[in-house]
Amino acid sequence: MAYPNVFVTSIFVAFLITVAQLVAVHGDQSYVEEACSVTRYRDLCIHSLASFSSIAKKSPSVWARAGVSVTLGETKNVAQYLVNLNKHNNMNGKSRVALSDCIECFANAIDELHKSLGVLRRLSRTTFVTQMGDLNTWLSAALTDGNTCLDGFSEGDCEKGQQIKSLQNRVLRANRFTSNALALANKLAATGLGSLPEP
Repeated sequence: MAYPNVFVTSIFVAFLITVAQLVAVHGDQSYVEEACSVTRYRDLCIHSLASFSSIAKKSPSVWARAGVSVTLGETKNVAQYLVNLNKHNNMNGKSRVALSDCIECFANAIDELHKSLGVLRRLSRTTFVTQMGDLNTWLSAALTDGNTCLDGFSEGDCEKGQQIKSLQNRVLRANRFTSNALALANKLAATGLGSLPEP
C-alpha cells in the first residue's frame, strides 16, 4: 500500500529537479545578460557568450577573456574566408587591391587579439593599469583593422555585387565581435581585479 506514496514522492522529486534546472538556466542567463549590458551589440554578445555563464558568473576578467576568445575565433574564420576568396575570385582593379589589404588587416587583427588574450591570461594587480592600457590599444587596433578593410570596399571604383556584399557582412560581423570584446575589456578596466592575488 506504500506504492502510491512512492509514486507521488518520485513525481515531486522530478518536479524539484526540473525547477532547480530552470532556476540554474535562468541564473546563468542573467549572468551573461548583465555582462553584455555594456556592449553595443548586446544580442550578439549574449548569443556568443551564453555558454560561458556558469564559469564566468560575475567576473569581469573572465567575461573579457571569453569576449576576446570568441572574437579571435570569428576573426580567424573571416581571415580564412578572405584567403580562400583571394585564391578563387575574379576580382579586378581596386577590388583585388582592397581584398589584398583586407587579408593583411585581418592578419594584423589576429596578432593583436592573440596579444590581448595573452594579457588577460597574466593579469596582475601590480601591473593592472599598464595591462589595461595595452589591452585597449590592441583591441582598438583590431577594430581599426576591420574598419580599414571595409573602407577599401566602400570606394566608388570598387566592384559591387553579391560576393562583395557577403565579404562586407562577414567583416562587419567580426567588427561587432571586436567592439563587444573592447566593451567587456573596458568594464574590466573600470571594475578592477577584486580579490586576485599578487603574482
